[in-house]
Amino acid sequence: MTEAQRIGPDRQVTLHFAIKLESGEVVDSTEGKAPATFTVGDGNLLPGFEQALYGLKAGDKRALAIAPEQGFGQPNPQNVQVMPRSNFEGMELSEGLLIIFNDAANTELPGVVKAFDDAQVTIDFNHPLAGKLLTFEVDIVDVQPA
Repeated sequence: MTEAQRIGPDRQVTLHFAIKLESGEVVDSTEGKAPATFTVGDGNLLPGFEQALYGLKAGDKRALAIAPEQGFGQPNPQNVQVMPRSNFEGMELSEGLLIIFNDAANTELPGVVKAFDDAQVTIDFNHPLAGKLLTFEVDIVDVQPA
């Protein structure tokens, strides 16, 4: 009998997961869906999430704490931009509104309205989960060589 494959480099992992905020609010999950499959190092999971899985095997269930530094990082004040209100003519703004911008390379860049008045609009381009302590609940379904 061989030892079960453990999660590490060059492994394909199939799992059910939920990512939760400290409040318990679920921000992403495979609940009610097919499990997710990824290969360690393929970029589908942030490295900090992958590292938290190392050593687990099929059948393992864990609730793993992910600090901001291992998750989506800390908010960067330079990612908060103030723009003229005239850039948003005809747009009904509200705090928390997600707006998709295009950068110089025509790549989509999401930003969230943090504040606005008649003269200017403050947009936050930080990831919405930046600075958040997360709980990564996992149920490992299968681990195979990649």
